[in-house]
Amino acid sequence: MNIVVDAFGGDNAPLAVIEGAAQAVKELKVSITLTGDEKKIRDCAKEHDIPLDHIRIIDTPSVIDIHEEPTEILKSRRDCSMAKGFDALAEGTGDAFVSAGSTGALVVGATMIAKRIKGIKRPALAPILPTAKGHMILMDAGANVDCRPDMLMQFGIMGSCYMEKVMGVKSPKVGLLNVGAEDTKGRDLDKEAYALLKNAPVDFYGNLEARDMPQGVCQVAVSDGFTGNIALKLYEGMGLFFAGELKGMLGSGTGKLAALMILNKIKAFKKKLDYTEVGGAVLMGISRPVIKAHGSSNGKAFFNAIRQAKLCVKGDVVGEITRSLDELKKDK
Repeated sequence: MNIVVDAFGGDNAPLAVIEGAAQAVKELKVSITLTGDEKKIRDCAKEHDIPLDHIRIIDTPSVIDIHEEPTEILKSRRDCSMAKGFDALAEGTGDAFVSAGSTGALVVGATMIAKRIKGIKRPALAPILPTAKGHMILMDAGANVDCRPDMLMQFGIMGSCYMEKVMGVKSPKVGLLNVGAEDTKGRDLDKEAYALLKNAPVDFYGNLEARDMPQGVCQVAVSDGFTGNIALKLYEGMGLFFAGELKGMLGSGTGKLAALMILNKIKAFKKKLDYTEVGGAVLMGISRPVIKAHGSSNGKAFFNAIRQAKLCVKGDVVGEITRSLDELKKDK
């Protein structure tokens, strides 16, 4: 299995990328192809004594900046490290792609170069979020601000396939993020999507209120990208708020003694909230797995993003989505 990784995406590139790639080769038994300036990659690896065994490099000196228009990946930046990664997917020389670069460029490049799964209307950015009962995937978290009902239905199908095949959740419950639990709630978009999801090949929970997301009542939360992105940012913000409050309570006086008594539980809680443990958000709906790593990813995060990509390939998530869509067509 060959995982292609953008060596110059993210704040800590290329060092963090190289560290994660080298660890992945050693522990995950995969081959890695890095895209980026070959001389800089080799110099960095040499300086930090990181082996490049089983790591191929596609020399691409150009990099698309997060401040550039995403469509430049198809124009002036067609030879950038991210674009060449998508070329590898399109040519079949790469089984999956990982990048911490521009989200907009990632969506454009994946859609126009690597291409969507046949039948999928739009790709969806799908981060994995912690809940009281494990994890949940949120679709869409910002790739599509405006959506149609059939797109939301497809998001539910894709999220269900991922949670089952990668996260090991049997019959994951799919919830439609809405302003109330009743099936009459929401906009026309939500009401129509509700009817479609109810008849889709998923375990449909019904409408999901945002306050119930952290409780883990559903393993898949479906939403248009505008609503989903707001939910994601609030989720992240509240996580930082609680972590800060907890640190303040346990960081001084009698709090330190209390912290020692529950140290293992604190470590487990911190690990649950740590994005580096997951790897990144999946760009669902592309012909081969694409993982969007966090912009501030360190070596550990890149390693887990590569692990995530491997699990997507091993679980044949793309094939499972295709079969679910075919099943839906037969039922019509």
